[in-house]
Amino acid sequence: MRPYRAPWWLPGGHLQTLYPYFVLRRRPPAYRRERWETPDGDFIDLDWLDERDHSAPLVALFHGLEGASDSHYASALMRSAMRRHWRGVVIHFRGCSGEPNRMPRAYHSGDADEIAWILGRLRELNPATPLFAAGVSLGGNALLKWLGRQRASARGVIDAAAAVSAPMDLMTAGDRLGTGVNRLYGRHFLRTLRKKSLAKLERFPALYDSRMVRRARTLREFDNVVTAPLHGYRDTDDYWTRASSKPDLRYIEVPTLIVHARNDPFLPGRYLPEEGEVSASVTLDLPHGGGHTGFASGPFPGNLGWLPERLLDFFSENLATAR
Repeated sequence: MRPYRAPWWLPGGHLQTLYPYFVLRRRPPAYRRERWETPDGDFIDLDWLDERDHSAPLVALFHGLEGASDSHYASALMRSAMRRHWRGVVIHFRGCSGEPNRMPRAYHSGDADEIAWILGRLRELNPATPLFAAGVSLGGNALLKWLGRQRASARGVIDAAAAVSAPMDLMTAGDRLGTGVNRLYGRHFLRTLRKKSLAKLERFPALYDSRMVRRARTLREFDNVVTAPLHGYRDTDDYWTRASSKPDLRYIEVPTLIVHARNDPFLPGRYLPEEGEVSASVTLDLPHGGGHTGFASGPFPGNLGWLPERLLDFFSENLATAR
């Protein structure tokens, strides 16, 4: 497949990030929703493509922070899977499917245990089907964290993986979201995160301090009050350090593609892993352009075809060794 090159008419990482979100979003494909009860009494919702051939390869997508099955990258990947007559499913993290989850916990960047349970169940339900996992942004970091933690045992669950625009160095990415122009992205995420967190206090009044939630102006401040303590971390620094996937990349043993633009506003090129920092199973695709989860291509007004085809081509290369 051709290497990614950003269109000449779409310069800069910020424009390449925002343009697909505001201009190229399409109505998502028709999904069939399924609810799974979690082992701890909560639930997650999965949106499936209704493909009748249950022997076709299955692509499971984990979305980014406050994303969902209608996110532009999710719709694009699922539509590409449909064109190949593959099966597809978008897994919603807890609280991201349009309905509040039941438990105090939500989801976070290092949620490898949740990834393990979901992929393990998908494999149980599809024992003879090629199973591929993709993660975007937060979902990509959590997927990479699981892959590095599981090492060789992950090969018994999935056949290949891909991570797109993953904040592999959370300390850098998180702090950058609190400075300069990037603060606009941080405020965008905080609007829904604050709303969900305050609503949760109606059911769990002593969970955290509502005044501190309202005062949070950056993701660092929000994670310190809500995300870190809810999920077993001491504070933001502990969370961002332990949940970062970059140190785990050298232990991955499943064929894994990492797609990340060097002009990503959250984690630009100088912070990205180099060949010596990843295992032989990891393929780095680090184009100069693309922004954060953007990767628009083609003549004006552009399209979102390059990224899903890049991922599916990589998965296709691994079909020969899949079950």
